[in-house]
Amino acid sequence: MEKFIPLSVPNFEGNEEEYAADAVKQGWVSTGGAYITRLEEQLAQYLDVPAVAACQSGTSALHLSLVECGVGPEDAVIVPTLTFIAAVGPVRYQFAEPVFMDCDDSLCMDPVKLRRFCEEECVVENEKLFWKKTNKHVKAVVVVHVFGNLADMEAIMEIAETYHLRVIEDATEALGSKYLTGKYAGKMAGTIGDFGAYSFNGNKIITTGGGGALTASDPQELQHMKYLSTQAKDDALFYIHNETGYNYRMTNLQAALGVAQLEELPEFIRRKQKNYKRYQEKLKDFSAAELLPFREHTESNHWFYALVIGSSGDEPDLHGVIQKLQDQGIQTRPVWGLIHEQKPYRDCSAYRIERAKDYSSRIINIPCSTQLTVEELDYVAEKLQEILLG
Repeated sequence: MEKFIPLSVPNFEGNEEEYAADAVKQGWVSTGGAYITRLEEQLAQYLDVPAVAACQSGTSALHLSLVECGVGPEDAVIVPTLTFIAAVGPVRYQFAEPVFMDCDDSLCMDPVKLRRFCEEECVVENEKLFWKKTNKHVKAVVVVHVFGNLADMEAIMEIAETYHLRVIEDATEALGSKYLTGKYAGKMAGTIGDFGAYSFNGNKIITTGGGGALTASDPQELQHMKYLSTQAKDDALFYIHNETGYNYRMTNLQAALGVAQLEELPEFIRRKQKNYKRYQEKLKDFSAAELLPFREHTESNHWFYALVIGSSGDEPDLHGVIQKLQDQGIQTRPVWGLIHEQKPYRDCSAYRIERAKDYSSRIINIPCSTQLTVEELDYVAEKLQEILLG
């Protein structure tokens, strides 16, 4: 096959060109305009929440959430180590201390270790959790729904209530993923914790080129974050600002793309799920690797597919596998380097990291675009088996 199969590319097969041209024609291309309002309203309806605030990126959504939590230099925030680094950077923007947590077999935060950390390493005083090692107030936990898989939010929310933690859901990869049973049946990623953050980066399930969005369980907090995202303007005419604000607003041109993409989201999810099932069928008897399953009793958006190579404890030659696939016209990538091992975070505490270390050495992501054909899917599966079986 001569055609190159990319890992993940955006799909513009709907009204994107029409809506973007309309925004240009109207002259509303910057941080104001009807498409921003339209995107916020339609996204709120899709997520079944009272309101949504559009913003500049998923990272800015996470940062605003930490600001709203009041996180500062005297605080600590529990974060995953197996995720994209943008989930942790905003903790440092607030000069707070990240505490790195292990993953479970969903690749999301391990609630068993989270509880153990709170029980054994911390103490509750006056309805606040303090980390005994540093006496810092553990104010929040950032939970990432990795690759569209859903974290065990029922367990995590119970821990958060017991130990007085605010919960920030990083749903930047999980727009459209939802729980089917249990306490949160019918609830979507990003709508359970105190705050939810979404990303519309170019490789996400829908894109605005850049851009993100915010939800919050408290409408007043959401309104305040929206205010902060627009430079905290108290009087737009006379430029009165009573708080420090941020230039975190989405543009109307981006929102025009977002409105068109949101119209296609259900179809994109359907294709992602269908393609995953095709891979699953083609690789079901493949002993050299396993396609990581999504959590039971959930409906995932199946954003990214994770192929786990070899057995636990093995360290396969991921670089070699990726290069061989590249030579066959197939783009793949390893999972992220663990954040607690990255240079800016090596002095931070990491709590009993085990599964994350194993998975990070054995996972590659394989092509998952919504435009993939059956022929391309089968070709990827065939080449994977050829290369991994030697």
